[in-house]
Amino acid sequence: MAEWVESFEEYAQKLLSQAKITGAAVGLAKQGQMDYFCGFGLADDTEDALELTPDTVFGIGSVTKSFTCVAIMQLQEQGKLHVHDPVRKYIPELSTPNEDYTRAMTIHHLMTHTAGFPPLDSLVGAMKNSMLEDTANRTFSSGLQWDLDKAEAIETYDELLAYMAKLEYELLGAPGEHFSYSNDSYALLGIIVGRVSGIAYEQFVREHILEPAGMTNSAFLIEELPADAQVATLFTRKSPEEGGAVFRSPAWWDAPAMRSGGFLKSTIRDLLRYTELFRTGGLVGDKRLLSADSVKDMTTPYAPLTPFQSYGYGLMIGKDCHGGTLIEHGGAIKGVSAQIFTIPESDTTGAILMNVDGGPATDLMHGLLNEYRGQPAATPPFPYADYELSAERLAAYVGEYRSSEGANVTVEIEENGLVLKAMGGKLPLRAVGEDGFVFKRGETDSYIRFFRDEAGEISRMGFGFRQLPKVSVGKEQTV
Repeated sequence: MAEWVESFEEYAQKLLSQAKITGAAVGLAKQGQMDYFCGFGLADDTEDALELTPDTVFGIGSVTKSFTCVAIMQLQEQGKLHVHDPVRKYIPELSTPNEDYTRAMTIHHLMTHTAGFPPLDSLVGAMKNSMLEDTANRTFSSGLQWDLDKAEAIETYDELLAYMAKLEYELLGAPGEHFSYSNDSYALLGIIVGRVSGIAYEQFVREHILEPAGMTNSAFLIEELPADAQVATLFTRKSPEEGGAVFRSPAWWDAPAMRSGGFLKSTIRDLLRYTELFRTGGLVGDKRLLSADSVKDMTTPYAPLTPFQSYGYGLMIGKDCHGGTLIEHGGAIKGVSAQIFTIPESDTTGAILMNVDGGPATDLMHGLLNEYRGQPAATPPFPYADYELSAERLAAYVGEYRSSEGANVTVEIEENGLVLKAMGGKLPLRAVGEDGFVFKRGETDSYIRFFRDEAGEISRMGFGFRQLPKVSVGKEQTV
């Protein structure tokens, strides 16, 4: 056993125990060959539960978004579209509150979350029918507050487009001006893949990505997996106010109109094959799925996320991280915590999958890469230095920030410092730049940014990579 393995696994066991994770699978490959795998916990909590293997199936959540972008790039290589084409060319019925902005939206804007959409509530409607069938649970640890009874059920692309057309909201700005993570943008990409290819989005992904890559245990629906596939049972957790207990919740949520944003299932072995795309410049084994130019386009840092990270096409790009360029993406939905990553300079790829939402996938990724390189697991991936900010200036940030997607965040002053209240917790904020702050989520610094309007007043907060409008000014508190 390599010396680093014992140290990493001790670190991982501690994090997983603290987060009450039932099962987690961790895999790392070097030059395309699996160099490390460990299954922590089991696939279920029953007496006959199986140990986790590289072929155990988990949900991957928004890791699906990179697959959607691979599909778009494949269609561009086939000459059937171009990423700078207007979205209206393929979805003429797309309507938003600003017709000029709608006409200016391109496929590129959708892929980079820069079309201007704020967080919308379409996803809960798209998942509603499957959530109603879930007798065990109808929330998950994202902290999003949903009124399922009032949500309008959305099953088809036509229903999604009609729903988006009648929503009342304000776009963040002209396309290309603002980044805000948007599941709706990726739903639109799924529509484009289907219309341009002439086959269903799911079928295109299966025939042009999963099958050529040899991803034999990956599918959008459990019933499409091989009969002998081992599938991890889903678990979720109660709210922090209820103690955060983890409990079995085996029903899978689905969103037929928005599968392109986050509903693929896969395994460690399959994802290690998939991530070869970004290590090799388009190859999985001897199969070329993308050209080197297309991979370069996907991994170009287009939209800044933090001082150290940007968004490409369905991938986050971190500069000077773990000895190279960290190309990665996470995923989360009920019963799912997922992470893929690639560092091309060191020929390293990896994947982390858990069957509980709210898991420390990002922390495990950084801990694994740190230990693999001979550094302590908790070494910060990005060096956020303190920024001097006078106490008088803190009041500008105080208030409540809310999105129609269900996020509700409050910023207050306590003991002459800012605190963020969200997801049932209270998190101290540390200034790291002009209008930029970080808070500790697990072992890793999470970055948030405040945005100002034309008058210089704070109008929105970037939280969870989404822009949340400021809806009220809160009260300062000193304790």
